[in-house]
Amino acid sequence: VWLWTLVSLFVGTTTCVQTFVSQHFGSGNHTACGAWAWQGLYAIVPVSLLLGVGLFAGSGALITWLEPDASITPFAIDYLTTRGYGVPGLVAAVTLSSFFRGFGDTRTPLYATVFANLVNVVLDYGLIFGKLGLPELGVAGAGIATSIAEWTNFFVLFFFFRSKALMRAFGTQFIRPNREQMRRLLRTGLPVGAQWWLEMASFAIFLTLVARMGDAPMAASQAFISLLSISFMQAQGLGIAVTTLVGQYIGARDFDAAERSFYSGIRLCLIIAGVVGAMLVLIPEPLLGLYSDDPRVLALARPLMMVGAVFQIFDALAIIADGGLRGAGDTRWPMIARFLLSW
Repeated sequence: VWLWTLVSLFVGTTTCVQTFVSQHFGSGNHTACGAWAWQGLYAIVPVSLLLGVGLFAGSGALITWLEPDASITPFAIDYLTTRGYGVPGLVAAVTLSSFFRGFGDTRTPLYATVFANLVNVVLDYGLIFGKLGLPELGVAGAGIATSIAEWTNFFVLFFFFRSKALMRAFGTQFIRPNREQMRRLLRTGLPVGAQWWLEMASFAIFLTLVARMGDAPMAASQAFISLLSISFMQAQGLGIAVTTLVGQYIGARDFDAAERSFYSGIRLCLIIAGVVGAMLVLIPEPLLGLYSDDPRVLALARPLMMVGAVFQIFDALAIIADGGLRGAGDTRWPMIARFLLSW
């Protein structure tokens, strides 16, 4: 969670590439779309490299400062250190995913992610347990596997990004850095990155307090968060779709269609959140059983499921609202609202 908190500033900032691409695509200026992906790579990925180096060098100090339960500390340091390798690859992959999603291609990022996750699973099996002729590295092996998968995701996306068809259609050929475009990206994107970072920081501090309570509370919280992702990730997907459609329709000056897209996202999100909420209330035991059979963990997690059933409905609505406003180019108001409410 702390890793994602640190990375979220860069990931959130680079998602604004989708806003610029969608609005240019909607206006019919398709060949200008590729330039925004290049400027995103230039503006944000080099800075994320510094974070990767910082994680590699300073993970021990960070974890010591957070003071988790002593049994967790060495594993957390191993994992955070090895995940530093993948930070620039993750940010670069999100930049290109935002480009594809901006003109409505959500399948290419999906295929790249599926392939990268298969690579991750195979390398996890090999590097955690010492299989397939690979060294047994335990938790550190999990971090290395994920870092390699993040770079794999980027290279697969870059392969398609540089295809001749996309060069002709969207101008994805090599383009030099453009200071004015990079400034525009950062003016729009930094509020998104700051919003993600501020919200995640409050969440990470809360979970740090839970981690100090011991293994069982930490395990219950992690299981709960993982189950919430069933709703959260679906809402994120709908939010990305709403960003694209709102941006495209605004680029085409069709404001009524932009509004309809927003409310369609709201309705779909409420249906999904309602189904997930019912699952959390009606079948908590089978869901929690996927993560633990420890009676202490289950006893702590059951009340969380009831809270989550209600919470995730409002969280999903907020994600769709963020997506609609981001597609319209308004990134400051969501940052202010999320900051005040999360803290």
